[in-house]
Amino acid sequence: MTPLLEVEGVQAGYGTLPVLFGVDLMIRSGEAVALLGRNGMGKTTTVRCIVGLLKTTSGSIRLDGRRIDGWRADRIGRAGIALVPEGRRIFSNLTVRENLSAFAAHRSGAATPWTLERVFALFPRLAERADNMGLELSGGEQQMLAIGRALMTNPKLLILDEATEGLAPLLRQEIWRALAELSGSGIAILAIDKYVDRLVHLCQRHTILERGRVA
Repeated sequence: MTPLLEVEGVQAGYGTLPVLFGVDLMIRSGEAVALLGRNGMGKTTTVRCIVGLLKTTSGSIRLDGRRIDGWRADRIGRAGIALVPEGRRIFSNLTVRENLSAFAAHRSGAATPWTLERVFALFPRLAERADNMGLELSGGEQQMLAIGRALMTNPKLLILDEATEGLAPLLRQEIWRALAELSGSGIAILAIDKYVDRLVHLCQRHTILERGRVA
C-alpha cells in the first residue's frame, strides 16, 4: 500500500546552518506516528519542511504518492495536511465559532466529515465557549480550538507540534483523551510531544531524531 506520507533523505537548514541530514519518515493512512528527540534535534524543522514552510535542499516528500516538496504551504494544506503549530496561533479577535467556521473544508473525502457539531462533541468546553472571543479562552481552551480548527479542514494527516506544552495536568489529560479518540477514528497523526509515556500509548510507531538524523 502506498504510504500516505513518505519523507526520504530530506536535508534542510536555515541560511548556511544545516539542520537535517537525510531524514526518512513514513506514515500510513490511519496510523499515528511520534517524532521524538531532544530540543534542537530537528523535529520542528522536519515538520516545517513537510508543510511547506521551509524549503528542502535535498530529498523528497510525497503525499499519496505525489511529490509535494517545493509546493507552497497553502497548496499543501489544500492537499490534506493540517498543522496544529506550537503556540496555537488562533485568531484572538474572532469567536470560537468563527475560528472554526473560517477553516471549514472537506479535503479528505471522508463519509463523516468534521463539522462544528462534531468538534463540539469532541471538545465540550468549546461548545460552552462558542460565542467567546479567542482572547477570552484559557491556554487549554485555545489548544482545543487550534486542534478543532485543523480538524475542520478534514485533513488526511494531522500534525501536532507540542500540543500539550504548558498546559495544566487536567487540560493535558483532556487533550490526550481527544487525541486517542482521533487516532481511533482513522485519521493519520504525526505527533511531537515531550510526554513520551503518552506517545507510546497513542502511536503505533516512533521515529527518533538525533542531531538532524534518524537514530
